[in-house]
Amino acid sequence: MKNESESRVRPAISFFFTLPRFGAGGKMVVIGIAIVVVLLAMTVLSPVIAPHDPSALSVGPANSPPSWSFPMGTNRLGQDILSRMIAGGSTMMEVAALSVALCFLIGVPLGLVAGYSRRMVDGPLSLLMDALYAFPGLVLAIAIAAVLGRGVVNLSIAIAVVYIPTYFRVVRSQVLTLKELPFVEAVKAEGGGMLNVLFRQIFPNVLPSIAVIASINVADSVITEAGLTYLGLGVNVAAPDWGFDIYYGYQSLLAGAWWTVLFPGLMVVLLAGGFTFIGEGLSEVLNPRLKR
Repeated sequence: MKNESESRVRPAISFFFTLPRFGAGGKMVVIGIAIVVVLLAMTVLSPVIAPHDPSALSVGPANSPPSWSFPMGTNRLGQDILSRMIAGGSTMMEVAALSVALCFLIGVPLGLVAGYSRRMVDGPLSLLMDALYAFPGLVLAIAIAAVLGRGVVNLSIAIAVVYIPTYFRVVRSQVLTLKELPFVEAVKAEGGGMLNVLFRQIFPNVLPSIAVIASINVADSVITEAGLTYLGLGVNVAAPDWGFDIYYGYQSLLAGAWWTVLFPGLMVVLLAGGFTFIGEGLSEVLNPRLKR
């Protein structure tokens, strides 16, 4: 069992270390993965490495500027901003991961079926997705989040509905091309059914594009989650969250407490930037045309 798990991990590790050989795209992926791993490790280890309880009130003077005691200062409730920055990524990462999972589980199968099926199935699905795609993303997410209410799951659903059409459109367009290629026609001629063709022949060839979309989708989800939380549609305010800290810190910014907004804003930019690097880098590494 141990040897089997090692045989699966080693190719992934070797692929990671060979990424810089792919040029600028590979280096972008490495940088992005490094940023995301550091932020993820920081969040997971927050109970151990955070100097204070991120939810505790009055651990220091209210709106205290950065100092040796509080390197990132405190907010107007006297909470340690450094501790909240260390622990505040958990909710954002949960929402981003769940929303991407929902997009994958719904958008990809629908795109496969629509691209492979006849007009009677493809037409209504494409019309529905185009209608959703036509809405401004943030406005649609705000409307859905306002109806569903607060919570990680509700927030993830609101964000997923916005990005499912992107998965659908990309997968559908690739299926329309792939289903006409000789290797697919050969499987059909041998009596291969629809599921066999879609999930054993076409789906593996679509996966690289899905990986790129998912990476960029996570970055967009991070920004959208921060925006929804800033508007008061996020998670429970008792939980540390970078988006809520931006919203709450803005009220102190007018009084000159710039640190209450700067540091949570930087964390959101770092996390979104890490996934953007991964997505843009993968698009170059996995796209033969861009390699040339």
